[in-house]
Amino acid sequence: MGKGARKKGPKQATDRKPKVRDVFVGQPFEGLAAEPELIALREFVPSATAKLTLADGGDVTLGTVLPMAAAAFVRSDGERYLGLQVQTRSSDISRDLGRSLKWLLDAKEGDVLGVPDTTTPPSADEHARLQDLLTPGAELDVTLHQDFAWWLPEDADATGDVAVSLERANAAIMPTERLGSGAYWVLAGEKAHLRWVRPEQENLLLQALARLSAAGEIGLGEGSRYAGSFRAHGLLVPVWDLDPEAHAREWAEAKDALGARLETALKSLDDEPLNAAERRARDGLIGRQLTLR
Repeated sequence: MGKGARKKGPKQATDRKPKVRDVFVGQPFEGLAAEPELIALREFVPSATAKLTLADGGDVTLGTVLPMAAAAFVRSDGERYLGLQVQTRSSDISRDLGRSLKWLLDAKEGDVLGVPDTTTPPSADEHARLQDLLTPGAELDVTLHQDFAWWLPEDADATGDVAVSLERANAAIMPTERLGSGAYWVLAGEKAHLRWVRPEQENLLLQALARLSAAGEIGLGEGSRYAGSFRAHGLLVPVWDLDPEAHAREWAEAKDALGARLETALKSLDDEPLNAAERRARDGLIGRQLTLR
């Protein structure tokens, strides 16, 4: 039989969904007005909650850490919680959270999702990212807590593994105060810091910070020092060391004044490029960066 006779006929159509390449998403919360707040709550705020505004309605509360670091759970009183600080993740944190949120909307009282679904291959028609499920322009109204008592309904007592997890979580809390969107004062042992997740594109923010640095205006006044910055989920988080003896609220006015100077510096970049001194300052700032994924 000749080669031509052995040729296969046309392939039959199938109902398989088109494959979507699973690539790392460096800025998973892009497009959400709450992006800086989501990053802060995931990376360094110990105990906080915020109601989510779902595009199709529904009552769900976002929490920093859930019992036993669960991805989601429904309290015995029916309150639904989505956890941000989980150990297991895929290449797209927004999709992980979206899948957990979808699970949560159908869950019953007492149900717990231990880990997010990070193994199911994504499909073109899944629509499970937070950007698909939340109202994009909605901000988060964050409530900070001194402990994790919000894990339980009022007058309920923790037992078993939840009690152990609650005790450990409470012991690990660092005093934290919110000074504005994405901006948090944190007392870490004997050191205090301001960590401020900024929404601007990194290169522009660095130029603005460099302009302030060269002018001697990058600090928050006496008892403060610009410490550096780290990248988290695509945004830059500048950090200032602060006098730990001063109360968090004592820095609120200085933080707002710094924010105003930063906005002015950002606007000035449209017409005035960095000069030599400012470029040197920018190079110094770049050398003091870390990256968190």
